[in-house]
Amino acid sequence: MIPNFRRNAVGVAVFSLVSLLSGPALAQDQSVTTTVEPGAANTPPGTLSTVEIQSQSERLQKARMALSPEVGATVYRIDRAAIDALGKGDATPLDDVLLTLPGVAKDSKASGSLHVRDDHGNVQYRINGVQLPEGISGFGQSLDTRYIESVDFLTGALPAQYGLRTAGVVDIQTKQGLGKPGGSLGFTFGSHNTLEESASVYGTTGNLSYYLSGSLLSNTNGIENPQPTLNAQNDRTRQGKTFGNLSYYLDADTRLGLMFGTYSGKFQIPTNPNQAPQFSLAGYSDLGTGYNGLPSSDVRERQTEATRFVALSFQKTLGALDFQVSAFHQYSNLHYTPDPVGDLVYNGVASDTLRSNTSNGLQGDASYKLSDAHTLRFGGAYTRQTTSSINAVNVFAVDDIGAQLGNTPVLINDNSSKVGQLASLYLQDEWRIDPKLTFNYGLRYDSVDAFTKEHQWSPRMNLAYKLTGSTALHAGYARYFTPPPQELASQKSIDLYAGTTNQPEIANSDPVKAERTHYFDLGVDHKVNDNLSLSADVYYKNISNLLDEGQFGQALILSPFNYAKGFARGLEMSARYNDDHWSAYANFAYQKAMGKNIVSSQSLFGADELAYIANHYVYLDHDQTYTLSGGASYRFGDNQVSGDVVYGSGLRRTPDGGAPNSAALPHYAVVNAAYSHTWKEASGGDIVGRVAILNLFDKGYLLRDGTGVGVGAPQYGTRRSLYVSMTTHF
Repeated sequence: MIPNFRRNAVGVAVFSLVSLLSGPALAQDQSVTTTVEPGAANTPPGTLSTVEIQSQSERLQKARMALSPEVGATVYRIDRAAIDALGKGDATPLDDVLLTLPGVAKDSKASGSLHVRDDHGNVQYRINGVQLPEGISGFGQSLDTRYIESVDFLTGALPAQYGLRTAGVVDIQTKQGLGKPGGSLGFTFGSHNTLEESASVYGTTGNLSYYLSGSLLSNTNGIENPQPTLNAQNDRTRQGKTFGNLSYYLDADTRLGLMFGTYSGKFQIPTNPNQAPQFSLAGYSDLGTGYNGLPSSDVRERQTEATRFVALSFQKTLGALDFQVSAFHQYSNLHYTPDPVGDLVYNGVASDTLRSNTSNGLQGDASYKLSDAHTLRFGGAYTRQTTSSINAVNVFAVDDIGAQLGNTPVLINDNSSKVGQLASLYLQDEWRIDPKLTFNYGLRYDSVDAFTKEHQWSPRMNLAYKLTGSTALHAGYARYFTPPPQELASQKSIDLYAGTTNQPEIANSDPVKAERTHYFDLGVDHKVNDNLSLSADVYYKNISNLLDEGQFGQALILSPFNYAKGFARGLEMSARYNDDHWSAYANFAYQKAMGKNIVSSQSLFGADELAYIANHYVYLDHDQTYTLSGGASYRFGDNQVSGDVVYGSGLRRTPDGGAPNSAALPHYAVVNAAYSHTWKEASGGDIVGRVAILNLFDKGYLLRDGTGVGVGAPQYGTRRSLYVSMTTHF
């Protein structure tokens, strides 16, 4: 039975907005289709037909995509068919979709969820050509796979248009509301008390096309389990998402676009049973007598997250000139609520932490065809961010050697805010030297004025050479400038915590700096035949002020820091196969990343750890030597069976008495399988049913074991899970 979406706020918001856009007839009867032709009775002058809207949309979308060059970069593409072949189809979280690409390694949600080419985070998200400002990282994902039409994933030596976040660029093209009105309703239920509802509506009315979607998810598997059990204790989550994409066509060469999205997530933080109390608290714990009135399994911590963004775009074609200008706004916050007793008993600190970040800015991109051989691209962006950090911290007093002085906590208020600015400019030329050889060269300027004030001019050079009709080579060099994420880099007042259980072992903490990188990349693509394609890529990064992030303290908020110098190198190989019935992929990646000498945020580390890293290269905590992924699907009639596997050789850990990050966790392999069937309806709609089993062989595995530089509690991967879903398209 399809759930009644009028009972939740997501469904009401989606349908109410469409009613306003489309008029009473559409709100009452989604099956009614009205086609308006130019010149028809009572039709305002300039109104376009649905066919004309579709034609203009396709042409302007191609022009918008042409604003972003790919020459010399490593590019992987994911289309709707590839998403539908995954275990949960379009209900698959976006990060899990990206795990089907080479060089992308899985991590826990508390540690950033995934890593690209051994970078921590540093991933840029673009939707329909608009770069989204960064929000405060948490457990949830604000972007929903359901509204994605296709994804281009760019990595390597990127052209000058791409800056700031450069480990990978997730360039999303969303669904559009072209043609007659329609929509979808769906639900998923299964293991971990999962219930997920989704809805979308789309269509064209006059010169306006619209696509609106919303989803609501609840389960008891919000964050990875700190124990190897089937289900975690205290792990319920509830998450809601909405998205809208509206386009208004002023004429054949002009489009106004409005995008917006919201995300709201509530999480319980799983308990870690059988822990020993570390501090005495009046009425609850006494280390001297062994009294413990609150077992660790009864600790209750929570975290809420929210993100919303809106972007207004103006796209225009003027002969040889194409351009798009966008204004954007994003707000995000994260609120960690401690267990006021449990956090003090087991950690000695109970910090009620609220972080918020507001970003406003402008982005412009343009392309001018100077001649058949030269295409100039130029543009820039400006972002103004306001970050606020509010902390109410309960701690115990301690003596000179760190021994607890009393069993009554004291409250410290530690609040701060910062206004920062990011500015970027770029100019590049795509020079088609001959039909086989293309050279893209350019220059980029970036500056940051926040917790650090720095800038850099960054040259970019990319070559693409078609060796034969089926083999192409690419090579590139890029200079990168990566500022620290302002929303995470707020500096605490260290002196406030002197003589308490929250005092750092290291009393100084230098500001986090911008990372600067020399990036070299070389790759080859070979098309064996019409069905099979192969690719290989090697890269090397020489890095100054290498940025990394870790979890320090109870609040599951990542904090950035710098290694003075570092490097990363790797090899990626990929194969893709498609025919009328089969599709398959296979990826292999070898990676190594190391850093030396921590030169910022030193107060987050222990003295011995800091001293060792000052004189030795250590593996980054998110380094994984080997990563493999693969999958296949077979379509027959209205049926599809599919399976995929992810293998990891294990992230880093610190052995007892060993050097930081000097060992790796055990390797693991997770297999997923799915079956789907489509019932087609005479009206043109359909119903899709799906059964998915994730972690088919119930493999228990560790993503993190609680050791390593900047690593919090242990996190185990999700055990075997069964999901059933039904979606109707009308």
